[in-house]
Amino acid sequence: MLCASHLLLMHCMVILKERIKKLATKMVITSGNEEDKGSQEKESKEETILAMLGIIGTILNLIVIIFVYIYTTL
Repeated sequence: MLCASHLLLMHCMVILKERIKKLATKMVITSGNEEDKGSQEKESKEETILAMLGIIGTILNLIVIIFVYIYTTL
């Protein structure tokens, strides 16, 4: 049974490697033009804003958890 499971695992790994190779050959590298650079800068700015909002939300959640813990222990 152990040998069969190892063979199945090896077979799955070989299939996965073949699929990755096929995907890598399908990928196309494009050179960036002015529109792409502008949209990349806009996306970068949006990602930065979302990251900051996520950090602020996490800090606020921690503050709420601390206040709830203090309130329930009194």
